[in-house]
Amino acid sequence: MKALVLGARGAVGRVVAAELLAAGDEVIPAGRTAVPGGVRVELPTEDGWRALKRESASVDVVVNASGIEDARIATYVGTTPLVEISATAAYLAQLRDANVVLGAGLAPGLSTVLARALASEPGDEIDLLVMLGSGEVHGPAAVAWTADLIGAEVYQPAEGGVVRNLTTSQMVVGPDRRRRRYLRADFPDNLLLADLRVRSYLTLSSGLATATLAAVAHVPSLKGLIARAPHLGSSDWHVIAVNRRTGERLATSGAGQSETTGLLTALAAQRVAGTRPGIVTMDEIVALPDLLGVTTPDGRPAVALAEPAADAPKVLDL
Repeated sequence: MKALVLGARGAVGRVVAAELLAAGDEVIPAGRTAVPGGVRVELPTEDGWRALKRESASVDVVVNASGIEDARIATYVGTTPLVEISATAAYLAQLRDANVVLGAGLAPGLSTVLARALASEPGDEIDLLVMLGSGEVHGPAAVAWTADLIGAEVYQPAEGGVVRNLTTSQMVVGPDRRRRRYLRADFPDNLLLADLRVRSYLTLSSGLATATLAAVAHVPSLKGLIARAPHLGSSDWHVIAVNRRTGERLATSGAGQSETTGLLTALAAQRVAGTRPGIVTMDEIVALPDLLGVTTPDGRPAVALAEPAADAPKVLDL
């Protein structure tokens, strides 16, 4: 299998490239500057679009780990399957008439698979609660995504009406038995799981960092502080899925958001390489047991199934 990895030098892209190479696949790293064995694809320049079209025609799959959210990427990739790790719902909604995996990382991606693993009926309300490790040094695209939530509205919220990011919350016990505040946030699973009504929430491994994020959300002019915030807390992450109707709850956890995202993205690339899947989501190409079988280069599970806390309350809006 031969893969073109856009953003191969970034926090996620380099993990994708390394994982594919370790599996015996051929990788062409691509970015604004060429590296040995790679190509220069500087988007969104005209030369960059031409290079993307040319290189995409010679590979089995293209992975966009560049952080660039431009619907023309799918156009120039052509019929080659595209694996997209973006967590921006409005951007993913623009990717039509393409062979693309929408949301192949942690959230969306693992979150999408976890929500689908719940026993549910059409129209059920699902809560996805995502903790990201604020002690981890994230790439510029991840930092920008978080900052862009501030002052913005949730894209087509499941509850209807206008919902501002990070201004409402829930208190929930996580798989580590700690009670945390989870802020309503615009992860795109409600778009990707069209038969369910999905609300997504975000917390950080540092309670102080979460409180700061919530405070800045009420004063959007201060969102520039996000990029300069110290890295408090750990690199631990978790994703919880709850069916409001039944109370069923599934939780997964791990460490290293960028590494886990890269490993899951590499798996998605291997699953769709050389095919024409149309527009699919992560839950359509892998199941939860597949993700639980993914391991890091040092041999530990990348994703662990966590037992729900015995005293975990049903998830209720505050």
